[in-house]
Amino acid sequence: MPYPILTDAEPFTFQGGEVGALLLHGFTGSPQGLRLWGEALHRGGLTVHCPLLPGHGTHWRDLAAVTSYSDWEEASLAGLALLAERCEQVVVCALSFGGALALHLAAGRPDEIRGVVAVNPWLYLDDRRLLLLPLLKHVLPTTPGIGSDIADSPLEELAYERVPLKALAAARALQALVKAELGQVTQPLLLYVSRQDHVVPPGNTTFIAERAGSADVEVVWLERSYHVATLDCERDRIFDGSLAFVRRVTADQR
Repeated sequence: MPYPILTDAEPFTFQGGEVGALLLHGFTGSPQGLRLWGEALHRGGLTVHCPLLPGHGTHWRDLAAVTSYSDWEEASLAGLALLAERCEQVVVCALSFGGALALHLAAGRPDEIRGVVAVNPWLYLDDRRLLLLPLLKHVLPTTPGIGSDIADSPLEELAYERVPLKALAAARALQALVKAELGQVTQPLLLYVSRQDHVVPPGNTTFIAERAGSADVEVVWLERSYHVATLDCERDRIFDGSLAFVRRVTADQR
């Protein structure tokens, strides 16, 4: 039986104008880590929707039951469809693994997505132990989590204390696909990357910027924030910059 959704981990939708922002949270995280971002975009006049990805926001045992990235893909597509019904244009904004989902959507739905904002997007890890993941996932169910990597903020991320390895293998399968699809991502990209990130190597962002098919790519370095930058000390910089980006790329389409 599934566990109940944790307080503050619920999906959220804020009704606004004819431009929509689809927010996608990270692996083992929840919409809680993006709520302040969503509220800021809504204050700027956008319609905002942040789904809860399957297996998240409850208990890590629910995530352990997810063995295919198709569940997360379907949830993100459903979120896009919800906004498409209400909005004329949609931009996807994401954190960490949500960035992989956002790029996957952008590659597959070029006519429906006007741009992508990704904060510390995650496509790979520098951990050679992951080479053994196809074997380890059958003998070692979970490993310790690495949530709430925040430098200087009273806020904390609501994230799992354990990482199910079968779900991690599913995430890596999607990431491998996204790496191959980057050339198909032609929308404008705004990429925020923390100089110090204890979860995802900053090289992920450079990898995306160099291989994406877009001619409009901006990389913004965050000097004081860690991985969960949407809750960290430079979050307002992300909020303001992403709102300006959304307004620019949607204005270009009118």
